Amino acid sequence: MKYNVRGNNIEVTAALRDYVVKKLGRLEKYFDSTAATEANVSLGVFRDEHKVEVTVPFPGLLVRAEEASENMYASIDKVVEKLERQIRKYKTKVNRKFRQDGTIRNLDNGITPELEMDRSDDGGEFEVVRTKRFNLKPMDAEEAILQMDLLGHNFYVFSNAVTDQVNVVYKRKDGRYGLIEPE
Repeated sequence: MKYNVRGNNIEVTAALRDYVVKKLGRLEKYFDSTAATEANVSLGVFRDEHKVEVTVPFPGLLVRAEEASENMYASIDKVVEKLERQIRKYKTKVNRKFRQDGTIRNLDNGITPELEMDRSDDGGEFEVVRTKRFNLKPMDAEEAILQMDLLGHNFYVFSNAVTDQVNVVYKRKDGRYGLIEPE
C-alpha cells in the first residue's frame, strides 16, 4: 500500500509518518491485493485539537474515518480502530450475503456524489459550486445502506440491481433509512 501523508498546520516528521504507516499497515491483512492501493492521510492541528482523516479505496471498498483528540498519536490509534471496525462490519455482511445467495458479486468502488450549493447574493438563487461524477454500481438497497454508512454520509445514490433504475437511500432523523425510487 502507498501512503500519502500530509500535514495541515503541522510538520509531518519521519517518526510520525512511520507511526501512520505502521498502524495503517494493519488494515492490509483484510484484503488480498493492496499493492496499488493508496491511503490518503491528513494530519492537522486546530486549536489544540489533533485531527486525523484517512481515506483508503481498497479493492471493492472505500473506507473513510476521522478522529480528533488532544494527542496526534492517540488520534491515529482511534482512526485505525474505527477503520478496522468498518472493514470487519463490511466483511461480515458480505460473507453473510455470500452464504445466503451462494454467489458474490464483483464489488466496485462506490463513490457518493457530493453537490455543494451556495446562495448567490442576488435574489436568493442557488449556485452549484462543485459537481462530482461517478459510475453507478448495480446493488440492492441493503448494500447501498452499508456503503453509505461506511462513507459516513447521510445519502447514497445507486443503480438498483432489481429494477435497473437510479435510487437513493438516506438516513432519517429517527436513525432508520429511507429509499427514494422513481415512478
